[in-house]
Amino acid sequence: MGTQAPTDQDSYARSEIDERLAKEKAIDDWLPITSSRNAKWWYSAFHNVTAMVGAGVLSLPYAMSELGWGPGVAILVLSWIITLYTLWQMVEMHEMVPGKRFDRYHELGQHAFGEKLGLYIVVPQQLIVEVGVNIVYMVTGGTSLQKVHDTVCDTVSSDCKHIKLTYFIMIFASVHFVLSHLPNLNAISGVSLAAAVMSLSYSTIAWAASLNKGVQQDVQYGYKAKSTTGTVFNFFNALGDVAFAYAGHNVVLEIQATIPSTPEKPSKGPMWRGVVVAYIVVALCYFPVALIGYWMFGNAVEDNILISLKKPKWLIVTANMFVVIHVIGSYQIYAMPVFDMIETVLVKKLHFRPTSTLRFITRNVYVAFTMFVGITFPFFGGLLGFFGGFAFAPTTYFLPCVMWLAIYKPRRFGLSWWTNWICIAFGLCLMILSPIGGLRSIVIKAKTYQFYS
Repeated sequence: MGTQAPTDQDSYARSEIDERLAKEKAIDDWLPITSSRNAKWWYSAFHNVTAMVGAGVLSLPYAMSELGWGPGVAILVLSWIITLYTLWQMVEMHEMVPGKRFDRYHELGQHAFGEKLGLYIVVPQQLIVEVGVNIVYMVTGGTSLQKVHDTVCDTVSSDCKHIKLTYFIMIFASVHFVLSHLPNLNAISGVSLAAAVMSLSYSTIAWAASLNKGVQQDVQYGYKAKSTTGTVFNFFNALGDVAFAYAGHNVVLEIQATIPSTPEKPSKGPMWRGVVVAYIVVALCYFPVALIGYWMFGNAVEDNILISLKKPKWLIVTANMFVVIHVIGSYQIYAMPVFDMIETVLVKKLHFRPTSTLRFITRNVYVAFTMFVGITFPFFGGLLGFFGGFAFAPTTYFLPCVMWLAIYKPRRFGLSWWTNWICIAFGLCLMILSPIGGLRSIVIKAKTYQFYS
């Protein structure tokens, strides 16, 4: 009895499957997250530093002033340890299924919670974080440019003309109308490296200049708010500032997706090496800035430590320019997964052709949107607190733990079980309390704020 020859129908079905797979591969090769997988471990290091050490580091002394010495140090150290642990979990879960890579946060969510529920849980939170960071960085970039202009102008001339923050945000945004057209994460690695170096540089300037200035006369370390209500709400807002400072988890799977992987050499090895280096840099930036800044200025410190450092002027100008360069790179790191989501929906769901014209339009519209919102609501400190708690805490502090419990199901009351539940409890407290303080801060500032002033 001979083997049955394949029919025309079988050949047609097979060619149809091959055609579909080829089409999907072509789309994956076009999408920004999956188009390039040749990154080295040090790409992971500086991408993570750029994603993590952002504008948030400059608000840490102010957060310390609202938390106080004891709670402030405890929350900073706990946050560093917990977020390093949850980052390790995400690196481990990237390739937990043999032959499959979870290149995007929501793909891991779908594996943990199911196709639909995973999307509903992860995508809104991830979008709030990434779009929120981009809006806050629009404000930060514009504010730092304005600070540079005002400082230089005051030094050169006594008759200095004030220019609205709106225009500086627009100048900052103009860079992104160009950089946003780089195709993928590997293409922005040069920008990211420069940003990572700048973050270490301006952090060092912030704490070294504070140390050089010395402890201020009549420095006070008590809470600044006159009422108990004000103190409590400020405390909540400061929790959000700390949460904002540890927001890199939202892009970690996307960064790992750029690293090559084989069964013999999985991507988690080089990725973890990069993460450890990044976290050492994070500690070198965060702890000196937070502790020395608060020690020198006490509760009189501004919500951006560089504003408290008025002299030497050349150093303040340099630090602010470093901030501008850093947030240019950081904006791009957070924008890339958003571009990936938008382009995936347009190409895979709405069946647009993957062309450079489509990319040009969508990315310019996104940059214009973040610029417009940044111009309209430039409440720097309040924005950090509000976004920090509302979405950064879940995606950074406890969502990886929930996924770990759902997928690996560790033994009840064992070490892994307890560790994850402690992280979840800490993260939930941050998520509930800090938006309250952030929203109150925005409301108070909005009373006296004039739009587009």
